[in-house]
Amino acid sequence: MSVETLEKSSTSRKLAPRYRVLLHNDDYNSMEHVVQTLLTTVPSLTQPQAVSIMMEAHTNNIALVISCALEHAEFYCETLKNHGLTSTIEPEE
Repeated sequence: MSVETLEKSSTSRKLAPRYRVLLHNDDYNSMEHVVQTLLTTVPSLTQPQAVSIMMEAHTNNIALVISCALEHAEFYCETLKNHGLTSTIEPEE
């Protein structure tokens, strides 16, 4: 009788690359509109977070909205653009 040793292959999950959704400052939209658009576009944001993102974009010309998978990032970016905001995505480093 022979004994066979089976090696269990190691399966490690590789996390999907994440992307940053960025909001750019503009001179056209009101602060209230920006905050409201952020809240309706990214459901996980709270009112204070949306205000903070808006103020950061206003002060520094750019702000991080959220980091997420590419498909979600594209959706959020396009939705922000459809509401008149300037938004881009970039790979997270």
